[in-house]
Amino acid sequence: MGNLFWKRVYEPVTQDDGFRILIDRLWPRGLNKEKADIDYWAKSITPSQELRQKYHKGELGFEIFAKKYEDELNSNHNILDFKLKIAELLQKGNVTLVYASKTPEISHIPILKNKLELP
Repeated sequence: MGNLFWKRVYEPVTQDDGFRILIDRLWPRGLNKEKADIDYWAKSITPSQELRQKYHKGELGFEIFAKKYEDELNSNHNILDFKLKIAELLQKGNVTLVYASKTPEISHIPILKNKLELP
């Protein structure tokens, strides 16, 4: 059984990363596909384009963003498939969920972590 890790996509890729999943809607700025070493891009479980843009423009505070993203996840049929995919991958080895945010604590990451109910 593997371990689940979370880290910035800009951190060096290590052998311990195992299967790497990008959990951002946009491709990380300044990274080519080889350097990012992404095995799967999970766009379908990220905040909607509209929600992401409003938050980044400062039109929404974090609490409202978090609530709206949680609502999106609750109505997103892809989240169950994503959870199952991670569980299946963890049977084979490590999985690392990667993101670009410099401040993950005020991004979609804590909301997604809570929804996945994974370590």
